[in-house]
Amino acid sequence: MIRFETTQGGFTVELFEGEAPLSAANFLRYVQEGFFDGTIFHRVIPGFMIQGGGFNEDMRQKRTHEPIKNEADNGLKNLRGTLSMARTNDLHSATSQFFVNLVDNAFLDHQKGNFGYAVFGRVTDGMDVIDAIAGVETGRRGGHDDVPVSAVVITSARVVAA
Repeated sequence: MIRFETTQGGFTVELFEGEAPLSAANFLRYVQEGFFDGTIFHRVIPGFMIQGGGFNEDMRQKRTHEPIKNEADNGLKNLRGTLSMARTNDLHSATSQFFVNLVDNAFLDHQKGNFGYAVFGRVTDGMDVIDAIAGVETGRRGGHDDVPVSAVVITSARVVAA
């Protein structure tokens, strides 16, 4: 289990290490390195998802490890409260950025003609905090849309006992 503390409150995440071993191990590595501390949720789209894990408050992207293989074909679905790896148009480009699904987003699932986005965990406690983050005012900043006007900072992400 991983406990996130943010400027909006805390939430706990369970990783699906059996179904998404590469993504879970990659995420855990970033947590153990303290990488997420001081990063922000830089993309907030109500009714869709919140994304974070890559930028600091100045909208500068942090240096990451090499990208990982996309595990979207693991059978897991992008349901409300699940965490998925964010990526570019390159299928195997995920590094540190992740998103939390605010609703069931079946169009992000692995299917014929769409490789999809790899689900690797779920929020087990604190969906009210996730929903609060989804409700913040957003605007354009640093060349990006949907950025919270007041930064939503991840102050810490730590491994905790289940």
